Amino acid sequence: MRTIGLLGGMSWESSATYYALINKEVKTRLGGLHSASCIMYSVDFHQMERYQSTGKWEKAGQLLANAARSLEQAGASFIILCTNTMHKVVDMIQAAITVPVLHIADATAKTIKQKGMKNVGLLGTAYTMEQDFYKSRLEEHGIHVVIPDQEERRNINDIIFNELCLGHTHTSSRAVFQKVINGLIEQEAEGVILGCTEIGMLLKSEDVILPIFDTTTIHALEAVNQSLKGGIQLE
Repeated sequence: MRTIGLLGGMSWESSATYYALINKEVKTRLGGLHSASCIMYSVDFHQMERYQSTGKWEKAGQLLANAARSLEQAGASFIILCTNTMHKVVDMIQAAITVPVLHIADATAKTIKQKGMKNVGLLGTAYTMEQDFYKSRLEEHGIHVVIPDQEERRNINDIIFNELCLGHTHTSSRAVFQKVINGLIEQEAEGVILGCTEIGMLLKSEDVILPIFDTTTIHALEAVNQSLKGGIQLE
């Protein structure tokens, strides 16, 4: 079993979900008392959000690169960045280490293509929806991305930072997301990417009309796939 390095804390709410999903999946596949071989480095999200909101992406990248080095030195075989937004600086992280970073958008694109879809909606932070770093990665896989309008993007971003990252879920906010997704259907979206690792706390497949791609679940399960490649060795 290869050791998973989890770079989390953005927010810790979704990082806890990653940890639970990974360990449950390993137990399901291997049975008995098996659990995942993993290491987590959890950063202070308050500091990270300040870097985001003030455009200090290089400082954010340096912080995460240092954290990734610590994970590699501790024995991680590969790294997963437990957030969508901070994949904006994934190249800085990868350049600082010798083990691979398992990109969340690549794992998501793989799942979308398995479903035969080519046109999908993207929900996430304003950074993820509006900037090119995430959408272009999906487009490299032949997937066309559509996003909500400006006011809807602002509402989604506010719910993520002011509610979900604090562990709060509200029925009224679920209704906001449902309305936005209905609008994406008008843009011919075949499915919708939950492109923020906290959105899955609020929305489940039964809540919406379109098929959803929960990036947290997809990323966590792909990490297990990579961890269990080659099987396990017992001494």
